[in-house]
Amino acid sequence: MFKGAFTAIVTPFKNGQFDEAAYRELIEFQIAGGIHGIVPCGTTGESPTLSHAEHKRVVETCIDQVKKRVPVIAGSGSNNTAEAVELTQHAQQAGADAALMITPYYNKPTQEGLFQHYKTVASQTKIPIVVYNVPGRTSLNLLPETMARLAGIPNIVGLKDATGDLKQGSKTLELCGDKITVLSGDDFTTLPLMCVGGMGVISVVSNVVPADMAGMCNAFLKGDLAQAKALHYKMWPLTEAMFFETNPVPVKTAVKLLGKCTGDVRQPLCPMSPANEDKLRQVMHKYGLI
Repeated sequence: MFKGAFTAIVTPFKNGQFDEAAYRELIEFQIAGGIHGIVPCGTTGESPTLSHAEHKRVVETCIDQVKKRVPVIAGSGSNNTAEAVELTQHAQQAGADAALMITPYYNKPTQEGLFQHYKTVASQTKIPIVVYNVPGRTSLNLLPETMARLAGIPNIVGLKDATGDLKQGSKTLELCGDKITVLSGDDFTTLPLMCVGGMGVISVVSNVVPADMAGMCNAFLKGDLAQAKALHYKMWPLTEAMFFETNPVPVKTAVKLLGKCTGDVRQPLCPMSPANEDKLRQVMHKYGLI
C-alpha cells in the first residue's frame, strides 16, 4: 500500500512549545525533496513527551500542511490499549492516510497479548494500520509468526521493521507474502531489506537529506541497483552520525545546523554534547550540507 521513503519527522520546539511555523517549513522542505510520505509523532517526533493535546495538534498540522500531496502516517501507538484506540481514532478523524502503532513498551505482553492489542485497535477503527516493531526501545520483539497472524486483519496493512535483523525481516516477508507492506525502520538496512521484498523506509536521516533517501528508493524500485547502492553508501556516514547519541538528539541538531529549527529537545533528552556536535558538523560539512 505504501512504498518509498517516508520521513519520521522531528517536532520542532521553541521556548518549550510546539513551533508550528518551523514544522510547516520542514514539511515543505521534505516535499520539495521528493519524499514519498510524512510520519508525524513517531519516536523521532518525540511523541513520548507530547501531551495528548499537543500530539493531536501536531498530527492535524501535518495533515493540513501536506494537503494530500503525499501520504501521512500518523503515530498513534501506546502501551495502553485504550489510549492507542483514542489516538488512532483521532488520526482517522483528522484525515491521516494511516496510523503507525508501536508495540506496547514497558508492559512486555506475550505474543498473544500483542495480537489482541492490535486486533482491538483495528476493530475500533477503519484507518489502515502500520505495526511498528523496535525491540531496542521497547524490550519486546513482535515475532514474524505473530505478524503473519496480524496480516490477516483487513486494516493492518504494513510493518515498520526496526529490528535491524535481516533474518527476521526475511522471515516476516516470507510468512506474510503480499498481505502487508514491510518498510525498514532502520536507515542502515533499508536497501538490504528492499532486496528481499521490503518496499521502502520510515527514515530518520531523510529529515536532513530527503532527496537522497527518496532517490535511493526510487532507483531501487526502477531497477537501478547501481544508483541505489551509490546513494546507500553516500548516506552511510550521515546515517551513522544520526546515532552519535540517542535519536532524535543528533537529527534535531542536524536540522538546527541547516537553519530550519532551534534543535531544542524535551527532557529527559538533553542537548548534544559539544564533542559529538562537532563530529556531526564535520560529517555534514564533508557531505556538503553546511
